[in-house]
Amino acid sequence: MNRQEAVYQYNTAYKLGQKYYKNAISRGEHPFPPVLDEILDESTVSGRVKLGVVNVPSELIVGVKSAGRVSALAGNFMPILDEGSEFAAKWISLCDAHLSEEGIRDAIVCFEYMGRFYVQEGNKRASVLKSYGAATIPAVVTRIVPKYSDEHDVQVYYEFMSFYQLSGLYRIQFRRKGQYAKLHAALGYEPGHVWTESERRSFSAGLSHFNMAFDKVNTENLDILPCEALLSMLELFSFQEIKDQSVTELVKNLSGIWADVKTQLEKLPLEVSTEPEQLEQSLLTKLFGVGKLEHSTVAFIYAFDPLTSAWTKGHDLGRENLEKRLGNRVDVRVYNAFDKDYVSAMEKAVEDGAELIFATTPPMMDACRRIAAEHPEVKLFNCALYRHYSGVRTYYSRIYESKFITGAIAGAMTESDVVGYVANYPIYGVPASINAFALGVRMTNPRARVKLLWSCTEGDPLMEFAAEGITVISNRDAANPIYSHRAYDWGTYKLLEDGTMQPLAVPYWDWGTFYERVVLAHLNGALGSGHSEKAINYWWGMDSGVINVQLSDSLPSGVKTLAGILKHGLMNGEISPFKTPMFDQSGVLRFTGEAEPGAEDLMEMNWFCDNVDGALPSFDQLLPHSLDIVKLLGIIPMDETTEREENKA
Repeated sequence: MNRQEAVYQYNTAYKLGQKYYKNAISRGEHPFPPVLDEILDESTVSGRVKLGVVNVPSELIVGVKSAGRVSALAGNFMPILDEGSEFAAKWISLCDAHLSEEGIRDAIVCFEYMGRFYVQEGNKRASVLKSYGAATIPAVVTRIVPKYSDEHDVQVYYEFMSFYQLSGLYRIQFRRKGQYAKLHAALGYEPGHVWTESERRSFSAGLSHFNMAFDKVNTENLDILPCEALLSMLELFSFQEIKDQSVTELVKNLSGIWADVKTQLEKLPLEVSTEPEQLEQSLLTKLFGVGKLEHSTVAFIYAFDPLTSAWTKGHDLGRENLEKRLGNRVDVRVYNAFDKDYVSAMEKAVEDGAELIFATTPPMMDACRRIAAEHPEVKLFNCALYRHYSGVRTYYSRIYESKFITGAIAGAMTESDVVGYVANYPIYGVPASINAFALGVRMTNPRARVKLLWSCTEGDPLMEFAAEGITVISNRDAANPIYSHRAYDWGTYKLLEDGTMQPLAVPYWDWGTFYERVVLAHLNGALGSGHSEKAINYWWGMDSGVINVQLSDSLPSGVKTLAGILKHGLMNGEISPFKTPMFDQSGVLRFTGEAEPGAEDLMEMNWFCDNVDGALPSFDQLLPHSLDIVKLLGIIPMDETTEREENKA
């Protein structure tokens, strides 16, 4: 009976082999397994290491060591010689043995090179086992180690070899630097931890479970490795949570972040909404009321107490405005997550019927992504700039417009031709604000320079400015209108001879308008579904009312008039800070001034104008309290040493 089954199995495998062979020929591709001897350049080899018997993932067995009888197999290791051939007889005999109690006992002999396996002995054994879908095949393995080089693939492979020493698993495959270390840390292991046999088995079982969901989601057969998708899931769920989810739950959650997983292939398209008018209701809603809602439940998630946090107070004032303006059309609820358990707060909001959730600080993004994956019907907004994720919309403001006005005021008010600027964090959008301020300074005082210092590094910028005789200083922006009137902590001010500070102007946020317009758009059916193939960012400016500038009564009338003209021009589009020739500190022309820079050009800006004296801090210069926000939204590279320390932490 086994013999008959073996013959049937050969014919089944033969059809698969013939299909692969013919398709490869029609595409002009090599139809046989690749031959290592023809691939390998011995001059690039550092050495060989005997690994002993290894359970090799069958999908990683891709070729043969030498040409030999390679023409008997198609590139998928299925046979292509007919049943009457000598090769077929031996294949069927091996298959017969596999089906018997004896089974195929002898390990094949392989060479491993760059994470792929090439069979030296046992081609037919590998073919039989692959035809039955064997997950792994025992093999005596010799690793061929390439010489270290600057090539990306070689560097990733060296990371793999280090990881293999800890995990002992070949099933874990990545193609980008740093991902092995991220997986190791995401699983909760300390750097250098050697996996136990129990941990290997547990991970392998969990990966197999995850792969079943991965295969159901990756219906397009995109060039994404299962472990790459798993790493994205581990940003939102622990590995134990992934193991505990059913395949159905995993499919739902993985589908919820699938657009983000695909960003490993290419950057997720970013759609930037720069003005409220882009939230107009759809034609169907206008004509027939389709999608229009009479009432909605809206949730606000706070990371800090509004009584002690100016930033949260600003959003809370926006919430109060929303309730005041929309009245009975909205049920607005606040969920405090002062303990940083953002997921639980959002889950409670969903349980209470929230259709819109506003997460008011950037560190809430991962929690937003998890809720978006589990509850695609909910629309989530995270107050952050330039995070490319589907399912979660981000919102911020073009605060650089206000900075341009305060820069013009500072240039007009300085007497030393040097203006001080205290920047907060080296994150997306901040260099644009610094440069807009510098351009404003130049407009009113072409001789003046801007000295840039950072509050997120060691030292006291204000004391340093005072020691150098710098009297006009730009400090923090006000988080809400209430704080815009405080002279000492916020905005641009002038240090007088008697030591007092004269307030000049301060940019501030007014989130009430944003929340009102977004919720109205939701009620009118203009927001669409929660998920999109694009990352959507709401980046509104002064024309929306979300940001503004508070002018001091002490400003000279001419300066105040100029500020009013600039504000009016920015609001109606007649003035743009960056529509001017701009050279960086090295003298390179960055913008010609002939056209308005794109939104992404401004968000990603990581250079400074030629009238700015200062630079972006390095990661190791940052104070501890700054690390989280810069790690999340930073525009400076994290060096490998710092990244290892961060993973350890």
